[in-house]
Amino acid sequence: MQYSKIVGLGHYVPERVVTNQDLSEMMDTNNEWIVERTGIHERRFIDPKMDTVANMSAKAARMALERANLNVEDIDFIILATITPDYFFPGSGVLLQRELGLESIGALDIRNACSGFIYALSTADQFIKTGMYKTILVIGAEIQSTALDLTTRGRNTAVIFGDGAGAAILQASGQPGILSSHLHSDGRYAEELYVKDPGSSRPHAERQPEQITDTSTFKVHMNGNMVFKHAVVKFHEVIMEALDANNLAKESIDMLIPHQANLRISNYIQQKLGLPDEKVYNNIMRYGNTTAGSIPIALSEAWGEGKIKTGDLVCLAAFGSGFTWASSLIRW
Repeated sequence: MQYSKIVGLGHYVPERVVTNQDLSEMMDTNNEWIVERTGIHERRFIDPKMDTVANMSAKAARMALERANLNVEDIDFIILATITPDYFFPGSGVLLQRELGLESIGALDIRNACSGFIYALSTADQFIKTGMYKTILVIGAEIQSTALDLTTRGRNTAVIFGDGAGAAILQASGQPGILSSHLHSDGRYAEELYVKDPGSSRPHAERQPEQITDTSTFKVHMNGNMVFKHAVVKFHEVIMEALDANNLAKESIDMLIPHQANLRISNYIQQKLGLPDEKVYNNIMRYGNTTAGSIPIALSEAWGEGKIKTGDLVCLAAFGSGFTWASSLIRW
């Protein structure tokens, strides 16, 4: 049987560090308020003159290629997960292809927000298992900072998000790698966490930028309590689903890497599963919520710090806008 294995990991975060103190100078907030509610101490914001989704992705990809001892020409397909593309269209996957100097290979964009990287990983896994592709570059990348309302009005979401990109390279293998992935959605809650515009289903006058006077629908709307209540349930369910599908117990997990949405959610799931600190990796305190970028950035850091070793059982899990939620179980 043919499996897919992650053979390289990389990440990139912008140089600019934005602390809670920095935000307190822009809005009515403070370090204690932010840390108590989110666990975040700082995040990274792009320099619009330097950073794009595509070039951040390229930097993460080059790190992953170097770690895997591969050349860029070895890539034969790209899957890029983002909800903050550089253009409304085309997708940033083709822009990444251009950044890497590749020609004619396919590039697929996935728009599943916080669950996007696991959806992308699962898609790549299927392509490799069928033999369609041999080496796939999977990216999760976001630029949230330029869309945030950095005033007191927008503080509930502005303090949460950051920018960054993470990359994984998958290759075919005769040995188990990705054991299974589990993908779910429930569109009944779509408007509990969303950005309404720019959307296509608007009258002409409401879709043309020069005629828009109210830009509030271009900002993130989040029903925080609703998201939290669903997240703590679905995170646990989808992790247990992955374990049950592979006849494994929760004690078998060597490393859990949850989507970095809120440290309170991660801690709750850790306690629910009974996992010690050394078996859960969090970096939200340094980077905030980088949406589709959060899991690959954390995965890359955890591996780089020697916290993931050959033979380990690694579990990825995410919950976010859509609502969508997902998990992936990997034998390293």
